[in-house]
Amino acid sequence: MLRDITTIVLNVPAALIALSVHEFAHGYVSSKLGDPTPRAQGRLTLNPMAHLDPIGTLLMIFTGFGWAKPVQINPMYYKDRTKGMALTAAAGPVSNFIMAFIGMLIGVILACILSSAGVSGSVVSWILTFTSVFTQLNLCFMVFNLIPFPPLDGFKIFGMFMPRNVYYKILQYEHYIMYALMLLCLLGVFSSIIGTGVSFVYRLIYGAVMNIVGLFF
Repeated sequence: MLRDITTIVLNVPAALIALSVHEFAHGYVSSKLGDPTPRAQGRLTLNPMAHLDPIGTLLMIFTGFGWAKPVQINPMYYKDRTKGMALTAAAGPVSNFIMAFIGMLIGVILACILSSAGVSGSVVSWILTFTSVFTQLNLCFMVFNLIPFPPLDGFKIFGMFMPRNVYYKILQYEHYIMYALMLLCLLGVFSSIIGTGVSFVYRLIYGAVMNIVGLFF
């Protein structure tokens, strides 16, 4: 679903942060599991230029979900290949959830402080708008990546529960499946699934944030 111009403008910095941290998280966990590949390829950085995929980034900005350039990993370095791939895959969506929570928390706290200090309501409104966009975009990216469809993170997490011969056989064709995934994204096939998931998690985060803020304001 295409968004209005204000949301698109706010999506640019939000997408750069969300995509970069997501891919960094993949590389960081893989590195911690003994894989030197992400560091050797310069992916253990928060520099967006190291992570952005042109098509995935544009989709992220204009539709709210997309992808970055995947971090290359070598599961042969893991003690348990399937578990290691699942942990590495889960790191990305988890990082987006954490960013969504922190982003909303900071936004609400700043809004409360600035409102108490008599700062212009328009400034407060922009802060709340940006943090809301930032939170929703991170949640879109999280939910989208948790769909159990190769080469998304959800498939690698789900792979822990699949017969290994079936799992690795499917992975052999993930580059071809990726093109089908891109087509489905452009057709909006996942929009309803992502929208429902984002709304559910957003409400959970909002409730938690308001409870925390209510302790101090």
